[in-house]
Amino acid sequence: QVQLVESGGGLVQAGGSLRLSCAASGSIFSRSTMGWYRQAPGTQRDLVATITTGGSTNYAEFAKGRFTISRDNAKNTVYLQMNSLKPEDTAVYYCHALETIVVATRDIQYDYWGQGTQVTVSS
Repeated sequence: QVQLVESGGGLVQAGGSLRLSCAASGSIFSRSTMGWYRQAPGTQRDLVATITTGGSTNYAEFAKGRFTISRDNAKNTVYLQMNSLKPEDTAVYYCHALETIVVATRDIQYDYWGQGTQVTVSS
């Protein structure tokens, strides 16, 4: 059974930093693009950043220059370093894995979500 376990959330003042971690169980990590999403109350879940198995990254506009996603394949862990935090960054942050398996000539994808970790930025 695949599990994604996030940690590192909490309360921080505006301008501060947090580092989120997401540890993946099972064997999916090496086959997965990993990502972070966030959801504030009453809003949809939005992409924050993704990182492919090859290390290519993609960021939402609000994350560029402030957030950094990285992965440690030896530890099956993905990180999100968040700097210069703002009150509008307050949300539940979710870890996501998009696993791709090649069967014959077809790519089959599965996605998995963590339980979320709360990040609160006070002004």
